[in-house]
Amino acid sequence: MKISEQWLKEWVPHTLATEDLAHQITMAGLEVDAIEPVAGAFSSVVVGEIVDAQQHPDADKLRVCKVNVGEAEPLQIVCGAPNARVGLKAPVALVGAVLPGDFKIRKSKLRGVESFGMLCAEAELELSEASDGLMELPEDAPVGTDLRDYLGLDDNSIEIGLTPNRADCLSVRGIAREVSVLTGVELQEPTWASVSTEASTQIGVDVVATEACPVYAARVIEGVDNTLESPLWLQERLRRCGLRSKDPLVDVTNFVMLELGQPMHAFDADKLNGPIVVRMAQPQESMMLLDGKEISLPEDALLITDQAGPIAFAGVMGGQRSAVSSETRAVVLESAFFTPRALAGQARKQGMHTDASHRYERGVDFELAELALDRATQLIVEIAGGHAGPVTMVRSQSDLPDRSDVSLSQASLSRALGLEIPKAEVSHILSGLGFGVNETSDGWSCSVPSWRFDISIEADLVEEVARVYGYNKLPVSKIVASLEMPVRPEKAVSPSRIRRYLASRDLREVITYSFVDPKLAAQFADIKQCVTLKNPISEDLSVMRPSLVPSLVATAITNINRQQSRVRIFEQGLTFTAGEGYPQKAKVAILLSGKAELERMGNRSGNIDFYDLKGEVEALLNQLGIRHATYLPAEHQGLHPGQTADVLVDGAIVGYVGKIHPQTQKILGLSQAVYVAELDRDVLSNADIAQFASVSKFPEVRRDLAVVVDAAVKVGDLTASAKAALGMLGKEVFVFDIYQGQGVPEGQKSVAMGLTLGDQSRTLSDSDVNDAMAQVVESLKETYQAELR
Repeated sequence: MKISEQWLKEWVPHTLATEDLAHQITMAGLEVDAIEPVAGAFSSVVVGEIVDAQQHPDADKLRVCKVNVGEAEPLQIVCGAPNARVGLKAPVALVGAVLPGDFKIRKSKLRGVESFGMLCAEAELELSEASDGLMELPEDAPVGTDLRDYLGLDDNSIEIGLTPNRADCLSVRGIAREVSVLTGVELQEPTWASVSTEASTQIGVDVVATEACPVYAARVIEGVDNTLESPLWLQERLRRCGLRSKDPLVDVTNFVMLELGQPMHAFDADKLNGPIVVRMAQPQESMMLLDGKEISLPEDALLITDQAGPIAFAGVMGGQRSAVSSETRAVVLESAFFTPRALAGQARKQGMHTDASHRYERGVDFELAELALDRATQLIVEIAGGHAGPVTMVRSQSDLPDRSDVSLSQASLSRALGLEIPKAEVSHILSGLGFGVNETSDGWSCSVPSWRFDISIEADLVEEVARVYGYNKLPVSKIVASLEMPVRPEKAVSPSRIRRYLASRDLREVITYSFVDPKLAAQFADIKQCVTLKNPISEDLSVMRPSLVPSLVATAITNINRQQSRVRIFEQGLTFTAGEGYPQKAKVAILLSGKAELERMGNRSGNIDFYDLKGEVEALLNQLGIRHATYLPAEHQGLHPGQTADVLVDGAIVGYVGKIHPQTQKILGLSQAVYVAELDRDVLSNADIAQFASVSKFPEVRRDLAVVVDAAVKVGDLTASAKAALGMLGKEVFVFDIYQGQGVPEGQKSVAMGLTLGDQSRTLSDSDVNDAMAQVVESLKETYQAELR
């Protein structure tokens, strides 16, 4: 929000320096982002009038002008501006003047003709970027007057960065209200004489969507002349607040928006077809906006229409069909209150952002519509002429925002701020901010003003008192607390431990949004089970992630597309599913793709495969003390059914590992195979405590065993049965070869296992080893019909 300091002083005639004012505003929670002068630094520039203009004898594009600057004789000035003409009043930089950029004006000769000064364009004085001709001043501008005094250019534009909850300060009136209570200077609102009703024409209004539009006011003004130029004071007010002048009708509506905070719109009355109807959009309805853009309207869009269709996208932008122009002779002024909920996100859905939508989305004073309409009518009649008709007002009291009283107890205020503020001062602060204040035995009961949408509970009033009273006046004390070291179970595993270990395995951590693209999420989960956001940041971040895999895959796609083909990443975070309370689960996910090792001499060649990923998962589980995980073939959406397995701990599924399905890989545009794993972090965070044992003094014995079993038998089951059969003597059982082919019957496979035996108290004899191996063979034969090979 940009505001002119001079304009603000008309409302609150304070005596603070600009920097002091900015400091007070900032300390009250309205941060001042910038202070800029409204014009460049220049001196000795006065109002001049061209009394004679002759063609330069030696230059086609130059004219020799006689300029009256209030002295005894007019000055001779050579000028090349196309609009230099007799009777024009324009800024004149006298000899000795200094213009922005330390440009000094001296007596000079242009093509042999002397020139005693310079006629100036707006850009040369840093009043605007216009440089295509001289700055044209009003006909009544007093000749010889210093331009800075005439235009009041010793002024600053103060830019305030407002938080979304302070929509009440998106106007001079709102900021003046704050400055008044901060400085103690009485607020002096401007007054104007209401325009009498001279025309009989009245516009009909039918508000169908009263919930979205509880207040709608409109009136017809006939006989306006929109070809006139807005007065200089109006153009300057708009310019200093960051808006450009266009024509009287548009300028007045913009001025009232800046002055009072009420967005307004003007329709060409002769282009309307029947009464105005405020309703929601119909299916497949579209309209052409003022900027020439045609948009398709969603069914939750609020529209201003006539009998021929939409004439405005309510609270955002008017339509081209009803736009005012230089030919407009009758205008319909609109002043309304649209509820913030109805307009939230509507402009953004269309890729738009307007001054009106910025205000309506945050909340406009719902008691302001008629006052603003009266103010705009007065200015239009004064500037563009015309005769005003009666006001049509539609108001649905039941649909207006609730304004329940909010109580503030003195005890709560003192406890929150750490000091006792006199009751009278609190009442003065709150009443100065517009609250209706009634003192009670234990505090205050406050009615909330119609322009404050951010006040609903006691804490809000505490904040109001604190910021106006002054945060710097609040006592500062050291926090004293009895801190105890929390008891941390020995079995607990922190996320940082998981992070450090995976990083040590040449994996890089990524941190992604909890929101994902619904198209990407649908590749790995049932989209119906995903949590859909009502007001997403963007369309491609509109669902909460059902798994960490879509986020990792999106990261992998970005890296692979940027020639980083070897991707080894992991992430820890929450996943979300639809349902009561939107259940959340903490997960750890790993993604591998590309070369197994860096392309260096001596390193292993080839790409990552399923067993590389499985090895990373097993290494993590082993590091955390989980050494009894098993794997079962499984099917998961988006993954290859032949290279996917569930991870089980104590018989319960705690995650999965797998390769992304080739079809999914093609849909996602991945140029190489990608492997992913996802584990439940709660299981990883409750690892087994390491059990330490002394190293045996006695040698271990290694025996190899090859058995032929049915091809469907799981190798993991074989090793588990073999170790169980060894009993206390079994130290380790592992598979070192699986063979199918010549010498092995069809439908069967040969599994070669290495068995390590040992005892803590003695050296095993041959008979001990032979008996143990016989038990293993017998167990495998009985359970799996295994035959020694």
